[in-house]
Amino acid sequence: MSKLAIVGACIGMSFLSLPAQAQSWSGKASYYSGRGHTASGGRVGSLTAAHRSLPFGTKVRVTNLSNGRSAVVTINDRGPFVRGRIIDVSKGAAGVLGMRHAGVARVRVSTL
Repeated sequence: MSKLAIVGACIGMSFLSLPAQAQSWSGKASYYSGRGHTASGGRVGSLTAAHRSLPFGTKVRVTNLSNGRSAVVTINDRGPFVRGRIIDVSKGAAGVLGMRHAGVARVRVSTL
């Protein structure tokens, strides 16, 4: 193997070990109280959420913009399937966020 190929492989591998860049979105969140298995094969947990594209296992901080309350949830399902919503949180997370009565809240979602 040439020196150039070895150096290129080492540089490529170092990029793989870098943490993913934090991302943040604002929009509407809703909650679900489903039971059973999620798209990841797991179960709906107390602090889990559904997102359309984030990888399963990703931890995100969801902050309710109306009251400042936040929760760290794990993405383990796909959704939401309602236009204009960026995340569906579990019933337990909705309680932590103070949005169970309203059902929908304006939130900021930040990857950790």
